[in-house]
Amino acid sequence: MAGSKTHLVLENYIGGQFIPCSSYLDSYDPSTGEVYCKVPDSGREEVEAAVIAAQNAFPGWSAKSPQERSKIMSKLADLIEEDLESFAQAESKDQGKTITFARMVDIPRSVYNFRFFSTSILHQTAECTQMDHVGCMHYTERTPVGIAGLISPWNLPLYLLTWKIAPAIAYGNTVIAKPSEMTSATAWMMCKLLNKAGIPPGVVNIIFGSGPKAGDALVSHPKVSLISFTGSTLTGQRIIERSAPYCKKLSLELGGKNPAIIFEDANLDECVPTSVRSSFANQGEICLCTSRIFVQRNIYNEFLRRFVEAVKKWKVGNPSDPTIDQGALISKEHLAKVKNYIKKAESEGGKILCGEGIDTLTLPTRNRNGYFMLPTVITEIADDSSCMQDEIFGPVTCVTVFDTEEEVIRRANGVKYGLAATVWSRDVGRVHRVAKKLQCGLVWTNCWLIRDLNLPFGGMKASGVGREGAKDSYEFFTEVKTITIKHTEMH
Repeated sequence: MAGSKTHLVLENYIGGQFIPCSSYLDSYDPSTGEVYCKVPDSGREEVEAAVIAAQNAFPGWSAKSPQERSKIMSKLADLIEEDLESFAQAESKDQGKTITFARMVDIPRSVYNFRFFSTSILHQTAECTQMDHVGCMHYTERTPVGIAGLISPWNLPLYLLTWKIAPAIAYGNTVIAKPSEMTSATAWMMCKLLNKAGIPPGVVNIIFGSGPKAGDALVSHPKVSLISFTGSTLTGQRIIERSAPYCKKLSLELGGKNPAIIFEDANLDECVPTSVRSSFANQGEICLCTSRIFVQRNIYNEFLRRFVEAVKKWKVGNPSDPTIDQGALISKEHLAKVKNYIKKAESEGGKILCGEGIDTLTLPTRNRNGYFMLPTVITEIADDSSCMQDEIFGPVTCVTVFDTEEEVIRRANGVKYGLAATVWSRDVGRVHRVAKKLQCGLVWTNCWLIRDLNLPFGGMKASGVGREGAKDSYEFFTEVKTITIKHTEMH
């Protein structure tokens, strides 16, 4: 890796080697607004080199037994875990998230992604059926697809990158991954551990750069057999268009506009603090964050009072301070976009109860040019307003009142997205009824963000295509064939 006196300079990782690039992009520290890192501005040339490396590595890697691949992946998990603090510090600086969130969520989950799939591959079984009346037996065999193109977003950088790399290599594929150009540091750090873990050159290749340049070259390359992407719905649509001529397998985890439905029998002592966290964790920059809160009329005033009180105690500031609840947003442009939604809400008749434009944000001197804003709560806003329909992807949530179960289900489903929802009620029958009728891929009841990686993850409608998880990732990252054997009768 190369370095300068003022900036960290990253390099692509191709065929087991760090390769400098002819041009670079600026990467900013969101907490200060200053450039701190130079990221390769890769394009077709770099992607082509990565394809050749991945092709050369595929025969040897796909021929390894699950046990061999499992051992190597477990070693990589150990190496990341041994350096957890360095990874957490880098993730916080690069993305703007709090050091606490990086320590407790991002990096531990990145480690677990490799551990989970390193063991999952040891327990796969095939299907087999008999047709005795015609003397035939059928069975299935799964084989790696080939080169996997993996594109991860800026909100949970290493967490979501490893969620894609781990199953891809576990099932024998080779990988070309492109992290977001805004949050590339931890991906580069991981590259330094691959050889030590025993991953052969070319099995994992990391190309840094922008979506329109590096990402487009990757998704449209005819020898990249599948694409797994997490990001915006608009970019997902573009990937579908660019990959369509090659009939690639696609897994697209896209946007969300997730409702929380709070019935009158909800336990507010648990509901209020969890709803604050589900709305504003990671600056609200999680596709699973709550951005529409529907509260039944009988408890609306009490919930709103307690919720706003709790939100006002949510501390915003220097992400490296372990007492801070919310760090900086990812970029100057994104901050402006999120703040513009507050102005739209006011123009559409909404009432701002706390946060942007209401309360004063006090920051340390070194952070005053950073991309910070207070968590903001909006009420008295119509369901068809921009803030209730668009994915804002920031620390903004809308609270509205409802009367009946049927009404709130209709309203919760009244957006183009269908990723996740939370339901708060002590009525078991109601919980099951509502969960069944909600048009989304995940429903949490009386909790939020508790995940079992064995089960499917993904959304409906404009929130994506496909699912990932133990069984679903196995099916996505492999091709299945059915083999029929005709018995020969012996006389």
